[in-house]
Amino acid sequence: MPVTANRTLAPSGVQYDIGHGRHRVVVTEVGATMRSYTVDGTAVLDGFGVDDVCDSGRGQVLAPWPNRLGDGRYNYEGRDAQAALDEPDRHNAIHGLVRWLPWQVASRAQNVLSLGCTLHPQPGYPWRLALVVEYRLGRDGLMVSSSVTNLDATTAPFGMGFHPYLTLSTPIDSMSLAVPARRRLVTDERGLPTASSALAGSELDFTARRWIGPTVLDTAFTDLQRDPDGMARVELDDTAGGRGVTLWMDQRFGYVMVFTGDTLEPAGRRRTSVAVEPMTCPPDALRSGVDLVRLEPGASWSGRWGINPR
Repeated sequence: MPVTANRTLAPSGVQYDIGHGRHRVVVTEVGATMRSYTVDGTAVLDGFGVDDVCDSGRGQVLAPWPNRLGDGRYNYEGRDAQAALDEPDRHNAIHGLVRWLPWQVASRAQNVLSLGCTLHPQPGYPWRLALVVEYRLGRDGLMVSSSVTNLDATTAPFGMGFHPYLTLSTPIDSMSLAVPARRRLVTDERGLPTASSALAGSELDFTARRWIGPTVLDTAFTDLQRDPDGMARVELDDTAGGRGVTLWMDQRFGYVMVFTGDTLEPAGRRRTSVAVEPMTCPPDALRSGVDLVRLEPGASWSGRWGINPR
């Protein structure tokens, strides 16, 4: 089927549909957000409706930082920045600045959609970046390729992440999970990292696939083990239903946040899906400097991740 653009008055703007065989994805103008992913009409993503405003980061692009930024305040090479505190109860800025901006079509075909956005200098980020995200469907699933170019005259720091909620249409307590990580970040009451710890033998060790059960996860994993192709793979399975889904990420993504949704509102959305969020850096990286990407003027960065339903 050809890619289509549904020009409704949806809160998330124009709705772009792409498809390949049994696979269908809907991406929105606002935030280049992946609102829906289905296979034969069955949801792979726990997204949001066309008449709804995106909540809880569902399917959003997180840049120029993923996750939390303490106090929204940082200094980088003599430049001070102060972002709005959109997690006010914890006094944090969260998930960057592009997820509510309009993105423009760069290219599109039946199974491919590429959207671009320019992030202009502002109090929360005084550099200019050009961002492009491409969604490509194939026989095995979805590949998401992203690129970032520094349009500024000085070195720009940035981090990037994505926020899909994976679903197998069954309560997550009865699912099994595999996360190929050797370490996790320890966080304070604001969700900001204070240390890292080894996972071996702990209740959060999912290196060997096991049931989620009552385990509560709002955890950033790192020190990822990779397959021979360089990819790290997080796997979610419903043994009883025979369905599964794998999220893979290339070496540009050294962290993955896994969130079981225990604090979501309304309460009926809790523990119905698992957010698996590839990230290039840890939370609070613009303050700590840990694993920030440094882009020289005119330089570009690129990374890939994807979803393979099984």
